[in-house]
Amino acid sequence: MSQTIATLTLNPAIDVACVAAEVHPTQKIRTTNERLDPGGGGINVAHVIHELGGETLAVIMAGGVTGRLVEELLDQAGVPWKSLPIVGRTRICLNVQERASHLEYRFVSEGPLIEAMEWQNSLALLEELDAAWVVASGSLPRGVPEDFYARVAAIGERRSWHLAVDTSGAALRAVVGHGVDLLKLDHGEFESLVGHPVQGQDALAAEIGRVLRAGAARMIAVSLGPDGAWLGSAAGLAYVPAPPVQARGAVGAGDSLMAGLVLGLTRGMPPDEALALGVAAGSASVERYGTARARRETVESLFRQIRAGTKSSAEDPTGGPTTDTTRLAG
Repeated sequence: MSQTIATLTLNPAIDVACVAAEVHPTQKIRTTNERLDPGGGGINVAHVIHELGGETLAVIMAGGVTGRLVEELLDQAGVPWKSLPIVGRTRICLNVQERASHLEYRFVSEGPLIEAMEWQNSLALLEELDAAWVVASGSLPRGVPEDFYARVAAIGERRSWHLAVDTSGAALRAVVGHGVDLLKLDHGEFESLVGHPVQGQDALAAEIGRVLRAGAARMIAVSLGPDGAWLGSAAGLAYVPAPPVQARGAVGAGDSLMAGLVLGLTRGMPPDEALALGVAAGSASVERYGTARARRETVESLFRQIRAGTKSSAEDPTGGPTTDTTRLAG
């Protein structure tokens, strides 16, 4: 049986990261420490899975000289890829770290307009894909229908691979309830999904359980940045706090969490342990400058640290009997 985790990135990017002493309007801002990374949700997930020793394939739509550069950067990173050509040019995004304030400024371009035949080609490729999981991650570029990820879910049902989705806005609302195995959201996206603020860990746990019972997805992960993450599944609710790390950049941290979580599930870990691997990967990514550049040895060290000290919630989000999910302390 295939253990490949394929990722789908319809709107990849060249991520340009740099450092500036201070950022001011109208002035020339001199930068240093420039680096280029292949970016976009699914690419970031594939990069981290590859670093952690998993089998992966990054499926991307790419065009122009910037698209060729994304492919070149993926080759340099050793990440297997399959590129679907588009007429438009792949976007460029900029991340500037201000040394004076330690603030991070992100400039994210919208990307090219996608023709109908181009996004339909990606669905045709998925019909032939041999994978254990497909991770559909990132925003939908212009021209792609809002229900695109729901169409991906229908293909997954036919092909019998698992689907993880990380998106927002209309694309998120359109895919809910369409057989997604794992829905990964940040706190703001979760509040947008449920339609009201959710403050406090107890309220968040209860709301995740309610959304699960409503059939939004088979598993729901909610990342809280430096406060860790929740995962709701049929096994219960698991919470993993993030270990303390020195933050050097947050670009791709959520994608790194997704990578560790899906890799753990693919390897047969219980959901709570898979979540711990995801939190370890996200935290390791934050420690490094650039996009989703977690190192395997750091992830493994943080994972051991989390397993040594984390306990999970024992509440069953399905409303059934209480489930003991304290494996991470074992």
